[in-house]
Amino acid sequence: MAASQISGAMADVYKQVQSRIPETVSLPPRLLSMYEDFITRNSGSVSQIESALSSLTYIIPGRFRESELASESLHSSIQLLSLYHTTILSRAFCRLPSSIPRLPLSPHNRYTKFWIAHSHLYRRTAHLLQVLQYTELLCEMAAKRRGNKIRWRVVVFLEMVKAVCRFVLMRLTNSRPLVTPPLPEREADPRTIEGEDKKEDRWDGMQTPPSEKDVSGFNFPWIMPRTGLTLPTLPDSTDISTYLLKKVLTADDIKAPKALLHRLTTAQGHIAETLWILRPVIYALSMQHWQGHKKSWSPWLIGASIEIAARQLAKKDLSEKVAGGWRGLTGLEREELKRRGWGMGWWVMRGAFYENVTRPWIQSLISGLQGKPLLDMVGGVVDDYDYLWDEYYFPTATM
Repeated sequence: MAASQISGAMADVYKQVQSRIPETVSLPPRLLSMYEDFITRNSGSVSQIESALSSLTYIIPGRFRESELASESLHSSIQLLSLYHTTILSRAFCRLPSSIPRLPLSPHNRYTKFWIAHSHLYRRTAHLLQVLQYTELLCEMAAKRRGNKIRWRVVVFLEMVKAVCRFVLMRLTNSRPLVTPPLPEREADPRTIEGEDKKEDRWDGMQTPPSEKDVSGFNFPWIMPRTGLTLPTLPDSTDISTYLLKKVLTADDIKAPKALLHRLTTAQGHIAETLWILRPVIYALSMQHWQGHKKSWSPWLIGASIEIAARQLAKKDLSEKVAGGWRGLTGLEREELKRRGWGMGWWVMRGAFYENVTRPWIQSLISGLQGKPLLDMVGGVVDDYDYLWDEYYFPTATM
């Protein structure tokens, strides 16, 4: 009798558990859907919170000496979460009705959105590259706790993986130069723009009410009775130039997205882009070889000379290949060349140049700020970053 009661009770428990399995399994997707809906509805607030948290991780006193791994974990988590939120918002904005006005896309976003839409492999590879860039310093910090040799092996491995990703992206884009970042940047929420326009059109009690405005001037939107379409308002007569400039189309605006970057059709162009992709790998291998000699100029000269050679070859190739030379470059090409040019300034913070030239100057600056109100705090933050630049490889990496 007791055995039958026990078996009956176990059968009831089994039935209850079995009946709740579908509900339990469906709970994570429902929670994820609710979270995505919350992010979509509060995109502006989410962006402000992300920016504030990210800025805070940069200026926490003593961030890199006492709790470097914990603070870098927080910073990497914020960056990865921001990447996830950007993906959610991009999908949500694509589903909005076409009646909601949108700001024109930047050339960078037009180009990257095109390749993401046309190649799933491009999207996955670009996301992998972005994730590696957000977590590379965290990986280096974790590896350094197991020894300097392990640290440099991890650094070289990460640079090799990133180089492979870049070669894949170059192949998928039909031998076009790479852009940074490889993913579209976050767009402004079209619903926010529409809400601001409505707020501007709202009568605040101080201006002339819409009903009393001059009807003959067509200073208000008019809905056409037959088609139901809205006739836009005429511009202010004192600001015609600004209105017309907004309507002007540039050469880049009418180009197909993939035409915003010229293909690499010459050996010179391919060599330039290959050198630019391989430069971080070669520099990391050089730093690993001379890791016991931080003030040695050999790794710095090797890395800097490769990047300079790659830039000069790329500029020469573009000036010879593109019709009109530099004037024939698209806005996206000029922007990428400018970004790479500014990136070369980081060589003053790397290797032997930093150890022999830059760091003594920074140390003297920190000493001069000590004991002075407010400036002492600035000196403390600079001192923390001096420790970071001196001890780790990735803080000065630009790729």
